[in-house]
Amino acid sequence: MSEQRVLDGRYEVGELIGRGGMADVHLGRDVRLGRSVAIKLLRPDLARDPQFRTRFRREAQAVAGLNHPSIVSVYDTGDQEVANGITDAVTVPFIVMEYVAGRTLRDLERSKEVTIGNAIEHTLGVLSALEYSHRSGIVHRDIKPANVIVTPDETVKVMDFGIARAIADSAATMTQTQAVIGTAQYLSPEQARGESVDARSDLYSAACLLYEMLTGRPPFVGESPVSVAYQHVREMPEPPSHFNPEVGSALDSVMNHALEKDRQERFQDAAAFRRALRAARTGVALTPPAPAVPEEQGRNTEAVTAPVATGAAGAAAAGATAAADETRTEAMPRAGASGDADHPQTRAMTAVATAQLDIDDAAAGGSGTDPAPAAGDDDGYGGPIDFHEEEYEPPRKRRRGGWIAALVVGLLVVLGAAGFYLYSTMTAEPPPPPLVKIPDVADMTEAQALSALYENDLDPQTERVENESVAKGIAIGTSPEAAAKVEEGSTVELLISTGPNSVTIPKKLQGQSEASVRDSLQQLGLVGGTTESVDSATVPAGQLIGTNPELGESVPAESTVDLIVSTGNVTVPALTGDRIEDAEAALQDPAISLPYSTNKKETADAAPGTVVSQSIQAGTAVTQETEIVLTVAVEPEEEPETQEPTPSPSPSPSSSSSPSSSPSASPSPDPTGTASTPPED
Repeated sequence: MSEQRVLDGRYEVGELIGRGGMADVHLGRDVRLGRSVAIKLLRPDLARDPQFRTRFRREAQAVAGLNHPSIVSVYDTGDQEVANGITDAVTVPFIVMEYVAGRTLRDLERSKEVTIGNAIEHTLGVLSALEYSHRSGIVHRDIKPANVIVTPDETVKVMDFGIARAIADSAATMTQTQAVIGTAQYLSPEQARGESVDARSDLYSAACLLYEMLTGRPPFVGESPVSVAYQHVREMPEPPSHFNPEVGSALDSVMNHALEKDRQERFQDAAAFRRALRAARTGVALTPPAPAVPEEQGRNTEAVTAPVATGAAGAAAAGATAAADETRTEAMPRAGASGDADHPQTRAMTAVATAQLDIDDAAAGGSGTDPAPAAGDDDGYGGPIDFHEEEYEPPRKRRRGGWIAALVVGLLVVLGAAGFYLYSTMTAEPPPPPLVKIPDVADMTEAQALSALYENDLDPQTERVENESVAKGIAIGTSPEAAAKVEEGSTVELLISTGPNSVTIPKKLQGQSEASVRDSLQQLGLVGGTTESVDSATVPAGQLIGTNPELGESVPAESTVDLIVSTGNVTVPALTGDRIEDAEAALQDPAISLPYSTNKKETADAAPGTVVSQSIQAGTAVTQETEIVLTVAVEPEEEPETQEPTPSPSPSPSSSSSPSSSPSASPSPDPTGTASTPPED
């Protein structure tokens, strides 16, 4: 791709920043919007397969609809024809994504920078992204450390949504029917068995990710991807505390539930996983649900829990109980009343009464036999013996029966109270569900509003409406309104503005930086166009001077606005030869506004008060507040006239002359009358 530097006439392809089994990722720049992007290009050898191209394009378009702070955004898709040989060419699909500066969890794990607290926070971010994507009907299928980025401010970003349906990391993959279905270390059991996957498969992979962050290793390790996949299907991993003693039992319980083989036994959605993870962070372990008790078994609880005698003693007790029940069901005539001592029933009662008396007397210390009645007397009084139960039941037996009756009554009272309590509990109305307060999301961006609603355990549904006063993509409010209390998980309608039909370019944008102006225009539903750099004496470099259309003008929504930005420079005017007054006025002009100073120079070559030179050549671009030094001509001063000395008159012969007279004096005549000439040196 070195010869193809621009895609779709808009995206400049820069350096290679990542490479996978399916595509290459380059750092790029969106020329139209002036921002950095990440460009993913399908490998040319895979681009020949129509199935790969179709999946690549379909999944990219599906993920482009996801708008969540924990998901890497997809901006655009397209195709680019790339030369692949001398005469052959192939059409390569590409995806333009949000560029995220940060490090992957794989890098953080290798450098051992992940603590238990970090692991929980990162997993909560991943689960937040999965919860949003699952609501949108998209299953990631390839959650792993290499697909999770952590930014410098600890924000979690999940990438490659949906792409794993086509192909994944070639380092360790499982395939079926020529389609990659996941990475072996983070593969759900249903994926390993070749079954269809759903949102719970992503939750299993997220649990494997958390396990690795807690312990420094995946749940299962094997010599090959096949052996690892087999362990996912057949074996349970060791609890994380086995490898990291700092992991508490609460986290162990969450991991045990999240890594269940049967998807019906795992967390059923990402929200439940997040709640359990938050509770485990505070030391609250996950309590497994109690097994259901069949209705028939519940009615027979007393019979099931009653002790059962075994062996010979049990058989004897069972026989005695059956005999007693049978005896109670028959009518027993009173022996004394009939007078027939030989009746079979009378003899049986006599034997029972005698045996009972013997037992009671033996317990009391007696002999166990009664004295024989006198001859001819049946009962010592001349009458026949009457075997009434009350006459032959000793007092000790009556006391025992009273205690048994009291215990039975007490047991019945306790059972009745317990039954009433259970009945009241089962028939009582359940407590009202907890209520949450709807946050105020007005004036937030769509991503911020969605995040705020999800954080309060609400289910937002986006509704886009026109609004003349709220910019495009900004939240207007919710329905129900903010501060209303609703049940957890309730659906809340999030109202997002589509922006007004016409937009006024704000005058306050003047003097702002180019990046701020582009962001403001985007929020207003306008598109920042080309940038023109213009010199300015008053606006600092990089700040906005004006726009085209002009500031304050009303334009249709989604119009393109070109920017005029200051270079911070000023062009020095030509001042040489001008009068100093004109040069000063030129430098003080608001379009130039450069400070200056003057030097004077005596010269007869220029009229006084004329600029003869300037410190910086005309036409040079200088930064604002650069001082210009002007040299100004002044009239030279007149030199004083020098007077020649007047020669003194020659002295007369009668005049006396000194031998040391001045050399300038005329020579004195000699006595002979002729002038004497001084000798030559």
